[in-house]
Amino acid sequence: MTGASAVEATGDGPAAPKAHPAPGGTGAARSGHRALVGHLRPQRARITAGLVAGLVGSVLGLAQPLAAKRVMDDMGQGQPAAGPVVVLSLLVVAGALLAGLGHYLLQCSAESVVCAARRRLVDRILRLRVPVVEDTEPGDLIARVTSDTTLLRQTAPQAVSAAVTGTLVTVATVVLMGLLDAVLLCVTLAVVAFVGVVVALVAPRIGRATRRTQEAVGRIGVALERALGAFRTVKAFGAEHREAEALHRAAEEARRTGVHAAGWEAVSATASAVVVQVSFLVVLGVGGARVASGAIGVSTLVAFLLYLFALAPRIGQLVEGVGQLQVGSAAAVRIEQVEELDVEYAEHVEHTKNAEHTEQGGGAERAAHGGRRTPTTRRAARGGETAGRAPLDVAFHRVSFAYRPGAPRVHHEVSFTLPARGLTAFVGPSGAGKTTVFSLVERFYDPDSGRVLLGGKDVRQWPLDRLRASIGYVEQDVPVLAGTLRDNLTLGGAVPSGEELARVLRLTRLDEVIDRSPRGLDTDVGHRGGRLSGGERQRVAIARALLRRPMLLLLDEATSQLDAVNEAALRDTITETARDTTVLVVAHRLSTVTTADRIVVMEAGRVRAVGTHTDLMARDALYGELASTQLLDG
Repeated sequence: MTGASAVEATGDGPAAPKAHPAPGGTGAARSGHRALVGHLRPQRARITAGLVAGLVGSVLGLAQPLAAKRVMDDMGQGQPAAGPVVVLSLLVVAGALLAGLGHYLLQCSAESVVCAARRRLVDRILRLRVPVVEDTEPGDLIARVTSDTTLLRQTAPQAVSAAVTGTLVTVATVVLMGLLDAVLLCVTLAVVAFVGVVVALVAPRIGRATRRTQEAVGRIGVALERALGAFRTVKAFGAEHREAEALHRAAEEARRTGVHAAGWEAVSATASAVVVQVSFLVVLGVGGARVASGAIGVSTLVAFLLYLFALAPRIGQLVEGVGQLQVGSAAAVRIEQVEELDVEYAEHVEHTKNAEHTEQGGGAERAAHGGRRTPTTRRAARGGETAGRAPLDVAFHRVSFAYRPGAPRVHHEVSFTLPARGLTAFVGPSGAGKTTVFSLVERFYDPDSGRVLLGGKDVRQWPLDRLRASIGYVEQDVPVLAGTLRDNLTLGGAVPSGEELARVLRLTRLDEVIDRSPRGLDTDVGHRGGRLSGGERQRVAIARALLRRPMLLLLDEATSQLDAVNEAALRDTITETARDTTVLVVAHRLSTVTTADRIVVMEAGRVRAVGTHTDLMARDALYGELASTQLLDG
């Protein structure tokens, strides 16, 4: 037995509240319009070029009615009209080309906006803190990266073009119409004002309905991810119909909210169409009367009607642009909510004197830095201790922890000290807090109180990338990612030598799997490693951890799915690894426990006893019971 100390189980310290905002809330999100502008700002040069090209094309279009009036006046006076006709043709062609160029530039900028948003979202999601991800549905996060960013692409060019080009051209058109005939302009504006009122009433409803639709689409992703994540279980229990019903309900809700949004968009579009027809009829009637009275000429009425026809699509563009702006703002808000979630690299590196600060204090520090890595963190990452490969000792000092505010404590002032090198086994009933020890060492969570020391230094002082690069971790459910065996073995970016790779494959008995695979290391393992057996997935996970050449190896029931022969071989590998590395295992097999240098017995979130197998059998009743029941392995 080494210098390990049992916990002093005296009282429960106050649990620090931990708040992990879910993407569903809008309290912390910026307004939709500001969020949309924030996405467009990096592309302002290209957007400006597109707007200028479109604007010039529209200005050339505004000159066309005046050119048509000139043609009619010349023809009425018997003068040749060839020159004005050529000018009119050039205006039409040049206007169309510039409008097309502007549209292309805006579409290119929209693609760049979406690509940048997706890259930011992916980076953010992969750096989210573990508690945040556990409180968030993966399907909803996927929907925000895919469908919400797609909406951003569809709406950004239309919204910007309508807001800038459409407004300026509409104002210019109205001015030119006023110069032609103020009376007809007043008649037109009286009808157009009706559209403004309708749009002002309808636009907010379009935005709200769009947000509800996107939330419903997110729930479809949640339901589908749930079913695919346990696909074999769903089939084995004949639950396809039940899961399909859940997806149908989500799809029906998306349809219902989509129809609601489409209804308000139809009201807006209908009002715009009615204005065009009514304006034309009114102007035609009043204008005809003014021509008959001699107040204006026929060419003036024709030019005014041409401007009216040009104005109608501009009004439609403005109406559609307002609706698209609401859709894009709703998508931008949902994207913004993910970008505001707490990420690991936003955490401030704490000094030793602050190591016992609560998680709430860390959250305040993160908020103060706006979710970015602080200069202190960057300095620590560059100038921290050198990355040696010496094994690390592990110590817990009066650690208390609960997974969320108000939840029962998982650890109650847990204390122990484990030396560098050697094999330590954690045993205890289910729910004793064994796996949580590994989660705290990896800094997936921070303790509410107390300190977790690695190599004599509080883990909160370690830069996260260096901390995790020093640890090899095999989880209880041994996840294997879609891809090849090689992809999984080099997951952390490790590029082992051929000799090292062959040695690890031989130790974990993966060489047998590779020899019978058609493409060797380049064999595809399927979704979540579905083409491998449970034991093969465990061997892949162990080999992946060993290839990191860790200073600390954490194995959470890493051999539970292996047969007796492979389990014995892996046990020998672990024992050999423990000679040069600190190895911690959560074990339920007596064969693993008896070979350990020390055993930590946990019960109800406390350390009950520490010792060797022989020592604990003699003095700890719980361990004796576990050894004769739960830990017994045939």
